[in-house]
Amino acid sequence: MLSFGVTVLPDPPYQRSLELIQLAERHGFEYAWTYDSHVLWQESTPLLAIAARETSKIKLGHFVTNPATREPTVLASMYAALQDISNGRMAMGIGRGDSAVRYIGNQPMKVAEFEAACAMIKEFMNGREVHWNDKDLELKWVRPELPEIPMWVAGYGPKALAVAGRVSDGVIVQLADPEIITWIMDTARKAAVAEGRDPSKLKCIVGAPSHVTDDLADARDQVRWFPAMVSNHVMDLVERYGSDGSSIPKALTDYVEARKFYDYNDHSRVGAAHGEFVTDEICDRFCVIGNAEQIRAKLKELEGVGVDQFNVYLMTQGQEATLQAYGDDIIPHFAGVTA
Repeated sequence: MLSFGVTVLPDPPYQRSLELIQLAERHGFEYAWTYDSHVLWQESTPLLAIAARETSKIKLGHFVTNPATREPTVLASMYAALQDISNGRMAMGIGRGDSAVRYIGNQPMKVAEFEAACAMIKEFMNGREVHWNDKDLELKWVRPELPEIPMWVAGYGPKALAVAGRVSDGVIVQLADPEIITWIMDTARKAAVAEGRDPSKLKCIVGAPSHVTDDLADARDQVRWFPAMVSNHVMDLVERYGSDGSSIPKALTDYVEARKFYDYNDHSRVGAAHGEFVTDEICDRFCVIGNAEQIRAKLKELEGVGVDQFNVYLMTQGQEATLQAYGDDIIPHFAGVTA
């Protein structure tokens, strides 16, 4: 059963982000997410707190936060507090850090450090005692009657995906290509098995832009920024693992050969010049675009390879129209969705 989420930027005015989250809730979306990049956009935690007060059903969280710019015990406490405010509706997406850390001159967290932080945060934010920095710590104020806050790890490379398999509740995949998704989930699930965990319990959450239209040429131009954004991660993978297909599938690495540059000032912006190298074919593979029938077909394909949630990156034009098209013509076609 495919569930649906939406990601809105924490762009000022904050009232606009809140309006879109409330609209998504009315249209039957089950999750609303926001970015966590505190210089490029507004600090997103207050937005989540306001959204928690101003919505009633929709689940909330970052897609994604990181324990590099946010000290891990602070991040855990923040989510535990938001879980209290929202009455149990938080979900954490977490990664090693991209724009939030690179833009301020730092680097993504090392994988081993990231794994230790994730393992601690997952326990700590859910009210269990942890041993951290040679201290025994516990958030004694966590309400035990609230549900667990799930943690979903974002990653592309074998090492980050192994962390997801060992410590998380699921994997965040920022692209909608079934072949690559299958490889990513297989990689994470192998690590889960090696850790003695049930691999079938590892959720798969796919995030990508979606534009509902008959004008494919326009839709492609509106989403070209997205594979360019993904290329930041792919370039890191190529540097670490090479591009011969032995460690990372060529379906993921080949397209970045044409990449020339990336400007974080245009991060996740329609029309970003750094997206010019992205081909129409890559737009079609990585995103979910077309008319409602074409989009339903692509989502059925994603559901068929085991995707549990599709998360619309709402950074294209006509945001209200996208939410309405999903609410009217797409979400009701997928079983088990609370519309």
